[in-house]
Amino acid sequence: MEVEEKTLLYGIIGFLWLEYFWELYLSRRQHRIYERTVEVPLELKDILSKETFEKARLYGLDKSSFSTLKGFLSMLISTIFILLFGFLYFWNISRDILIRFGFQGNNEIIHSMVFGLLTNIYSTLISLPFGIYYTFVLEEKHGFNKQTVGFFVKDKIKAFLVGQLIMLPVIAAVVKIVRAGGDYFFFYLWLFSMIVTFFLLTVYPDYIAPLFDKYTPLPEGDLRTKIEELASSLQFPLYEMYVVEGSKRSVHSNAYFYGFYKKKRIVLFDTLLKDYTPINKKDAAEKEEDKAKQETQKEKVELKDEEMEGKANVDKKENKDSAEKKNNEQKGCSDEEVIAVLGHELGHWKLNHVIKNLCIMQINLFLMFLVFGLLFQYKTMYRAFGFVDEEPVLIGFFIVLQFLFSPYNTVLGYFLTSLSRRFEFQADAFAQSLGHGKALCDALIKLNTDNLGFPVYDPLFSKWHHSHPPLLQRLNAIQKTE
Repeated sequence: MEVEEKTLLYGIIGFLWLEYFWELYLSRRQHRIYERTVEVPLELKDILSKETFEKARLYGLDKSSFSTLKGFLSMLISTIFILLFGFLYFWNISRDILIRFGFQGNNEIIHSMVFGLLTNIYSTLISLPFGIYYTFVLEEKHGFNKQTVGFFVKDKIKAFLVGQLIMLPVIAAVVKIVRAGGDYFFFYLWLFSMIVTFFLLTVYPDYIAPLFDKYTPLPEGDLRTKIEELASSLQFPLYEMYVVEGSKRSVHSNAYFYGFYKKKRIVLFDTLLKDYTPINKKDAAEKEEDKAKQETQKEKVELKDEEMEGKANVDKKENKDSAEKKNNEQKGCSDEEVIAVLGHELGHWKLNHVIKNLCIMQINLFLMFLVFGLLFQYKTMYRAFGFVDEEPVLIGFFIVLQFLFSPYNTVLGYFLTSLSRRFEFQADAFAQSLGHGKALCDALIKLNTDNLGFPVYDPLFSKWHHSHPPLLQRLNAIQKTE
């Protein structure tokens, strides 16, 4: 390997480690916050109980420790992959597979598709242990995981298959466009990326998302009426409202909208709604209730002479059930709070935040494809990763966008995070202008409590990582305006 090639390779690895140590430094700053902030801060005394605050602190500590370990192992694996010419290894295996099945090894499009499939299998296997631990150990420990092993496995298989069905044709199109597009292939590549983006935004909600979660229309009632009135007052082209059974995965909650033109849909997580019961669980709940009644009657007959003792046991059971019911009622938001949350989400639409983000994304993609167009024939780049005799389009694509653009992506990510926080403040202010300021504050507090969000953050960590402002900042901004 020549000096120039070594310089490029080690420079890429060096920056990746530099970025890792920066992230580690930020994480350790926040980890110390988790360790040292053991008392509820004065401004939070009326917001969080001591018990909830401690649960959130321990949850944050566990997530921080897991993130640190995962970051180090991922960085170590990536470094070994680069130094051992992992891309070249999978590229050669892809050629061997093609030849073994009777295909020509010099067909770059099919070769690239097989390479993409193999590297995705590799990435899935590498990330799987982290996903298993996070879901069934960390999230389970803190009461968030609702997935069974079978559900988790099926979910991963479906996600992988759907991902390949989308990715493989895209890889084929990218290679074809670059090879046939001439000097301005980057422009055609950009047009193609726009078409794919809008196509996926169109088909994902109706055809892909239902493969993973069940979406049911929001039942008729006060909440649906209030949402329709809110949408009408803002001239939001509401087409349908759905409830997604996110509770099958986790007790974390969310709400969002999607769709183009006059077919906007609003989606609410069932965990967001305080009194919502999935339709397919109502019958089961009624059967359980009937069964409980029958068992109660049976107990009354069997008790006879031990009536007083039995009554005490029944009272104890009823008190326990009452406490559990009260605890469950604390989860989720009331109708007024849900409307406030939707007022925030529709604020993003009214203030054109979605369009602005799409425009930024497309400008960024155009710039990246332009630079790729200038560098994809840079021989040193390929040789640094072990490719001496050939210069595959897909390999160059990965090297430029994944490695050479790392410094740019890091800086851009910071500014986009800052912009996202600004948008969140604006959406909060919009919901407040609709008269939902108090309800929005209550909803933010409940969601933070339900999700065990720790409200105290290191300022530098928060600026670098939080696309949504921390709870206290949002509450202060709303209350200041009020």
